[in-house]
Amino acid sequence: MPSRRTVQVASLILQELSLLLQREIKDPGIGFVTLTDVEVSPDLRAARVYFSVLGDEQAVQQSREALERASGFLRHELAQRLTLRSVPELHFVRDRSIERGQRIRELLRAIEEERKPSSEG
Repeated sequence: MPSRRTVQVASLILQELSLLLQREIKDPGIGFVTLTDVEVSPDLRAARVYFSVLGDEQAVQQSREALERASGFLRHELAQRLTLRSVPELHFVRDRSIERGQRIRELLRAIEEERKPSSEG
């Protein structure tokens, strides 16, 4: 279970990274990225930044590469904005939970359609 401190740091990082992506990053490769969560290691040296992207696999790959290219700048900006001894190394991970949720909705809709009584008869 994460400590209160790691949860707090993760929340701050998510908030600041979201603002940085909106206002500071001008790379068109990032596309329609939404940061969904941040998990920080117990020693605060590494952070997994979960993101989702509107688009196909190519858009996801382009966005991941653009985020990786920007990670040095993002860490530098986080160091300026947060009072941490050291800023965690950022690792960007695709969040598939939205896709899974959509798939579940589709399956439930299909089951509902199958259960409807047919109008024949």
